[in-house]
Amino acid sequence: MSLAGASTPATPQAASGPEAGGAGPWMLAALVVAFAAMGGSLSLSVCLHLKACPLCFYQRAFVMGLFGVLGMGVVAGVGRADRLSLLALPLATAGLGVALFHVSLELRDKLECPAGLFGLGTAPQQSLAAFVLLFGLLLIDAIRTPKADSGPWIALVGAVLLGALLAVASCIANPPPPAPPTAPYAKPPDICRPPFHAPEVSP
Repeated sequence: MSLAGASTPATPQAASGPEAGGAGPWMLAALVVAFAAMGGSLSLSVCLHLKACPLCFYQRAFVMGLFGVLGMGVVAGVGRADRLSLLALPLATAGLGVALFHVSLELRDKLECPAGLFGLGTAPQQSLAAFVLLFGLLLIDAIRTPKADSGPWIALVGAVLLGALLAVASCIANPPPPAPPTAPYAKPPDICRPPFHAPEVSP
């Protein structure tokens, strides 16, 4: 029996580009930002001799975990098709949530915090800026490739919700700050601390 006229199923061509496993530009940018944020955080302690408060430690742990996930993913050749951004997004969301809470304490005059690198804002404000960038870059990378089914979108929402729960848990577990001082501090802050408020003088 001749098989000359039989049709053979087409062999699927190997995908190429970022969807095939290579890291896309948004993911690589997130990796660079995570590295810079981690290096900046460590520089505050090692070079400027600042002390990290518990909220600072939470943010440092999240950005270190984020750098580890993205770094190993890129080295291992895991790209957008494997949804590396979805694995990293909970860490970015959690760090963003803790940074928002930390800066809100500053704005509500509950904490005063040391200046960040190069005197550009405080250390928590610089952390918040880094996590905003990381969250945005990973979110863009996660939604760039349209899918026919709703699975990836459910996973995306789940990743953000998981990160939000981690942020809430971190803030709840944060120990209460020390009592406000009764006298002015002798030096600028080298750790996040309650600000001094002069007692009101009765008329």
